Amino acid sequence: MVQRVLVVDDDPTIRRTLRINLRARGYEVEEVGSGLDALATVHDAPPDLVVLDLGLPDLDGVEVLRRLRATSRVPVVVLSARHQSDDKVEALDEGADDYVTKPFGMDELMARVRSALRRGGGEDDGLAAVAPVATDAFALDFATLAATHRGEAVHLTPTEWRLVAELARHRGRVVTQADLLRAVWGPGYGRESNYLRVYGNQLRRKLEDDPSAPRHILTEPGIGYRLVE
Repeated sequence: MVQRVLVVDDDPTIRRTLRINLRARGYEVEEVGSGLDALATVHDAPPDLVVLDLGLPDLDGVEVLRRLRATSRVPVVVLSARHQSDDKVEALDEGADDYVTKPFGMDELMARVRSALRRGGGEDDGLAAVAPVATDAFALDFATLAATHRGEAVHLTPTEWRLVAELARHRGRVVTQADLLRAVWGPGYGRESNYLRVYGNQLRRKLEDDPSAPRHILTEPGIGYRLVE
């Protein structure tokens, strides 16, 4: 089945370039130039992936992302001229799957698109084989994707499930930043440590009793992360 990509950018030249390159690689492409049109399109005909510019004329791209995540788990690759780390962290924190800065190399962007589509296309079957985690604060069942904190249900995003599952596969042991990035985002990753910082903090906010002093999802500075039951 042909996968459908929604391109959201107010620059017609960039939309045309992306349309040509995506179609050349076998994707079906729809394009819009505003945030409200993007939200309406995702609602009416959900795509397999969204390529989202942050600098839109009506809504800030982060707000578009925030509204998308209220109702949809569609993979989102942010494409933006904003190079500041805070902008990347904010977009990731709101649920972006990846972040590519302009100007961008087409080969790199297409690799990120492929990785995001793989992650969003049901390649999480291996999660069911991960043994459940039970701590004094939270419980995780990877077979049913059920998470609870103090007995109350907690919603984890697909990326959060993949990250905590990789830690659970090696529970009690340090998993290096590079290994985590490759396992969760794909083989083309290894230096995006800010991704781990954002998603690690999100997991702590949802699962730890005191996110500022975590007891179970631990950072080994400069090395990686560890899950302790």
